[in-house]
Amino acid sequence: MDSHVEILSASTPKLRIGIDGDDDKNWRRRVNGVEVSVPIVCGSIAFFRGKKAKEYRTHNWTVYVRGATNEDLGVVVRKVIFQLHPSFKNPTRVVDSPPFTLSECGWGEFKIDITIFFHADACERKLELSHLLKLNPEIYSGPQSPNVPVVTESYNEIVFPDPFESFLSRVQNHPAVHVSKLPEGLNLPPPEVAADESYYKMKKGATKDHPLSHWFLKFSDADELLRLTATRQKVQADIAELKRQLVMVDAQPEQF
Repeated sequence: MDSHVEILSASTPKLRIGIDGDDDKNWRRRVNGVEVSVPIVCGSIAFFRGKKAKEYRTHNWTVYVRGATNEDLGVVVRKVIFQLHPSFKNPTRVVDSPPFTLSECGWGEFKIDITIFFHADACERKLELSHLLKLNPEIYSGPQSPNVPVVTESYNEIVFPDPFESFLSRVQNHPAVHVSKLPEGLNLPPPEVAADESYYKMKKGATKDHPLSHWFLKFSDADELLRLTATRQKVQADIAELKRQLVMVDAQPEQF
């Protein structure tokens, strides 16, 4: 792929979302010992507008929260708020249906605060993340091409421990979700009875056919890039150690 791709996270930490509240209603009953995990990617893609672009509109960019395999995150996520730099008009941008993407135009790099809200049957808490918008490659290799974007992505897994029955019933067979082994003999309520109503009012938003999807990082690419990054770091450490040893040898007096 001819893009400049950066992995902001060198590992794949799991963001654990605790579910508060008592089992006081049938639809709120939890399934202990089960975990629902949702792999997500926070990222941005920036295109240089060319040499004739206006001074303060040098790049077109898109920031997004997507499923790691481009499946529809709307099964879990209700809305996403992107907090842009205060210099933007209406810097608090709400995307209340998938795909959770936002496109803008500008000239500067900055941190975007991202707030993810979940459906009521999943979790009543919100998740705060941040993403650094990158417009320029870290390594200069000549003038930027308008056809080759700067792609910056980070991968995480949101984990819902002891999920509510209604949530588990609704998402257990969805491709965007991974569910751990269920207890033997577990009988879940039918999804149409327990599901969060807002999910069915939401338009579906898989990102497999998104106009920018061919620039998205794939799992195999991510794994390979992580291995390459680790190898590069090891090589750099080995070179630094060899240099240190050479300096020590040069500093020793000659013996005859």
